[in-house]
Amino acid sequence: MTIEDDVAILATSLGREVGTPGHESARIHIIDRLTELGLQPYIGRSFEANYAHDEQNFCNLLAIAPGNDRDLNPVLIGAHYDTCGDIPGADDNAAAVAALISTAENLIEQDLERSVIFAFFDAEEPPHFLSPSMGSVRFYEDQKTEDIYCAVIMDLVGHDVPVPGLEDVLFIMGMESNQGLEQVIQHVDPGPNLRILPTLNRYVGDMSDHHIFRTNQVPYLFLSCGRWEHYHQDTDTPEKLNYGKIEAVSDLLTDLTINISRTDMEDEFEGYDSSSTEIRFIQENLMPVISAMGLTFNLETRADIDRLASMMLTYLPI
Repeated sequence: MTIEDDVAILATSLGREVGTPGHESARIHIIDRLTELGLQPYIGRSFEANYAHDEQNFCNLLAIAPGNDRDLNPVLIGAHYDTCGDIPGADDNAAAVAALISTAENLIEQDLERSVIFAFFDAEEPPHFLSPSMGSVRFYEDQKTEDIYCAVIMDLVGHDVPVPGLEDVLFIMGMESNQGLEQVIQHVDPGPNLRILPTLNRYVGDMSDHHIFRTNQVPYLFLSCGRWEHYHQDTDTPEKLNYGKIEAVSDLLTDLTINISRTDMEDEFEGYDSSSTEIRFIQENLMPVISAMGLTFNLETRADIDRLASMMLTYLPI
């Protein structure tokens, strides 16, 4: 089954709002796919990690690919599977769910030294966002059985960035959380169909499930293409997505996960200045577009990046 097949099954007019038939259908499909891949449940004998809050029932879906050394803390890669109402949610967040399944298929063929958790979080969307009922919060506070080495979260990874010249860009927030992640991103290969722009999480804030990891000082990355015109709309349908880009994101996530598992993450949380690496990627992947707009920009310090970020946020619907 392809990424496009998974998105088509998940992103229907029923939506995947918590407690609805569409949500139940999505849960069953993800479980079926995890079973097909031969992954193991993270907790007990079931992929379902149920919880309740304010008399409502929820369900995180958690799988693991065991590493050779089970004494090493695992890497977690995750995406939420619910929608904001009865909308298809192709980009938000069926694309990331499909990419996560594809990444799992890639990683089970690897000789992993460190285990990898595949987390399909429930209840990321309002009214649960950043509340105690949010799936990633409940996972971190109640369901995890060991410390997480590093978390990589995806949200809104299926569309072209709506700025001419930046369509193939993927933003990566959180590199500043640990200097080991700077080394990972410097050496990762995004392939010919994707360009990456690492930038500070504070420029956009905690937009998704990486929130609980950041606030608990767990090294993290957040992968996103930002918001677009179909965000939280019933027009967020499968035919609008760029499936070549989603496949490239899955390949990138595979590479990131392998490299993170081999990289020392013992440095202090947010204990270094990531400006030089951000500037290098900006110069390579963003400055040509800025120049084409007829703009000039001096880029040498964090203050320069701050000004550029402020300017770009007027063009990007993040």
